Amino acid sequence: MKTKYSYVKAEIKSKIMQGYFQPHEKVGSENELLQEYGVSRHTIRKAVEELVHEGWIYKKQGAGTFCADRSKDTEVRSGRKNIAVITTYFSDYIFPSIIRGAEKLFRENGYQVTVFSTNNDHEEEKRCLEAVLSQQFDGLMIEPTKSALPNPNINYYLNIEKLGIPYVMINAYYEELEPLHVVMDDVEGGRLQAEHLLKGGHTNIVGFFKNDDIQGAKRMKGFIKAHREHGTPLSPEHIVTYQTENRDSLPAKELKRKLKEAASTRPTAVVCYNDQLALLLLDVLRETKLNVPEDISIIGFDDSFLSTASEVKLTTVPHPKEELGSAAAQTVLNMIADASESGGRRTAVPIMFPSRLLERQSIKARNPQPVNP
Repeated sequence: MKTKYSYVKAEIKSKIMQGYFQPHEKVGSENELLQEYGVSRHTIRKAVEELVHEGWIYKKQGAGTFCADRSKDTEVRSGRKNIAVITTYFSDYIFPSIIRGAEKLFRENGYQVTVFSTNNDHEEEKRCLEAVLSQQFDGLMIEPTKSALPNPNINYYLNIEKLGIPYVMINAYYEELEPLHVVMDDVEGGRLQAEHLLKGGHTNIVGFFKNDDIQGAKRMKGFIKAHREHGTPLSPEHIVTYQTENRDSLPAKELKRKLKEAASTRPTAVVCYNDQLALLLLDVLRETKLNVPEDISIIGFDDSFLSTASEVKLTTVPHPKEELGSAAAQTVLNMIADASESGGRRTAVPIMFPSRLLERQSIKARNPQPVNP
């Protein structure tokens, strides 16, 4: 359980890192802090003493406490070249490949890399950003957390910009910040998934999309777009959305329910937000004694190692992985160079990787459309 003094200390430190206090701006007198936090004088003094010792604030006798100018803290930087990489996950799926592509280029240019993971949780993202701001990195590569939802940590990013720390977002980005970003064309990827099935004669296609990350929203947009282009009606029942917290349960539950429907409405094909979900839903299909692709088709996204990990080799949309990580790292390096050589003028530009379909054995056509000569 957090003590009262550590709570006060964390709150003051958080406000500094969010940019509420600028260097040499007054944080408050002892009496003002007593009134604001409603704790004892001893608690305030202990919190302030630790913040002074750590270099976050300084005291003026009779005047109060003031925000320190940490940009001049040469001991923190010590001439080292440091880059922070913040991802939603780093120990599994496609993330090690993305990080590997970035790390290789950073290290070739003399930078030490520190990797943080938010576990796609806003509170964890806050802790990662505070760690980054505490250590004063030269640049950041960031994968946004729950990028389709309002972000409570925007002030941290605004302060990062104010401090002149270059950063680039990967896989997604917070639109309100309009940051430099390196992404793939998720709308086109979702469109290609559905188009491939529609051209193969499938009409009852159910799509599963994660809706707290913007990639899911864009892939769903492509799914809808393909149906419109093909002239095939799309029922709302054919779209299933889920979030990070229920990704291991809700999609499986919904697919089981849909497989019990009448033959006229039962899905003949499943479009998945990613390969990870496809493997989860393959277990459901095995449980119901359905064979892929003879009885039902399934398509993934990302071309992760999971796409070939089972007896069913997934048709999927490849993610650029290492190539995307390397491109993002180069963008950060370009921004660092811009900051030192062109007075901070931005010359780097956003990058979008095109999408394509990789066909394997998880799709079977049903009354395919004739190809025009």
